Amino acid sequence: MNPTVESLRRAFGERIGRALVSCGQTIVYVDPGSVREILLWLKDTPEEDYDFLVDVTAVEYRDPERPLELVYQLRSLTRGAELRVKAELAKDQPLEVASVVPLWAAADWLEREVYDMFGISFHEHPDLRRILMWETYTEGYPLRKDFPLRGRLSRSEQVRRALAATPEAHYSLAELSIAQAQYDLPADMRERLERGERGMIPEPGRRDDG
Repeated sequence: MNPTVESLRRAFGERIGRALVSCGQTIVYVDPGSVREILLWLKDTPEEDYDFLVDVTAVEYRDPERPLELVYQLRSLTRGAELRVKAELAKDQPLEVASVVPLWAAADWLEREVYDMFGISFHEHPDLRRILMWETYTEGYPLRKDFPLRGRLSRSEQVRRALAATPEAHYSLAELSIAQAQYDLPADMRERLERGERGMIPEPGRRDDG
């Protein structure tokens, strides 16, 4: 058992739940309402120093009575230690926790994926929107156990919506403007990129013979 668990119990008392070891990995359950406070403590306490957020994900079990589990995989690069922190979210309550983007910028897209696939919301996330499915997607959350394998709409309806879709419905104006920027590149550079070539950008005034 990772000694961090006992340090957490001393610091947060009853807000720290059960802990176990699975496949050599220590897993500790924490109060969902204290997630950001606890993770901040794990990150900033010198003796702990969990400075690297490896992943944020979620798990839903087949048993409908079991809550969703929000999972944070942490690593201390200086100490070579790892810890898995879980928070259980009851399905009959709002699936909401505080965002940890203020602690680790890497949480931005990770939390968006959890939101997109499981429907868990993150308070104070700077840009909480779908990241894998398009923004106007209305069929639900694909990794939830109640989500049908073929989706909630018929194949014909899925095809109809796909053919009727426009880029503006799926992407922001900023994203579309970036995509359009390729046409502003010189013709020879576009040709090299289309062939899959990569190279250094030539210095100003230097002829590029490549």
